[in-house]
Amino acid sequence: MGTSEEKKTHKSDEEQYFLVKKSALPEVFHKVVEAKRLLDSRRNVTIQEATDAVGISRSSFYKYKDDIFPFHDDTKGKTVTFMMQVDDETGLLSKILSLVAKYSANILTIHQSIPVNRIAMLTLSVEIAPEMVDVTQMIREIEALEGMHFLKIIARE
Repeated sequence: MGTSEEKKTHKSDEEQYFLVKKSALPEVFHKVVEAKRLLDSRRNVTIQEATDAVGISRSSFYKYKDDIFPFHDDTKGKTVTFMMQVDDETGLLSKILSLVAKYSANILTIHQSIPVNRIAMLTLSVEIAPEMVDVTQMIREIEALEGMHFLKIIARE
């Protein structure tokens, strides 16, 4: 185990975000995005059916499904839902909400699970303000908070 500072550095290196042209990505990423689109657009489609339809294994789908999303230039003014695992400590939720407010994002919903072993899951849906300059910077600042285990974007509308 490293120090807290080493863990922070490692986490931020591991959780960086990149904007990459579709043509630069391996085909498996394209297929994961397509399978996710099929699952979102059709009712009663199983993961197996979606992965079969695009030609990837279920294990490939599960490996990448939480890490790749299509980029839409019109993200501003849209809803983004984050899932976070956080320490159950006084003031951490307030710090997260303050950062969201700093970036003029409108909080739509907040759900925090009952902490287990002093760790809670937090789901936060926000509307990205049209004037927001950098969504990525807001995410980086939230991820850098002491007590934050991870943050994943689970939906964009």
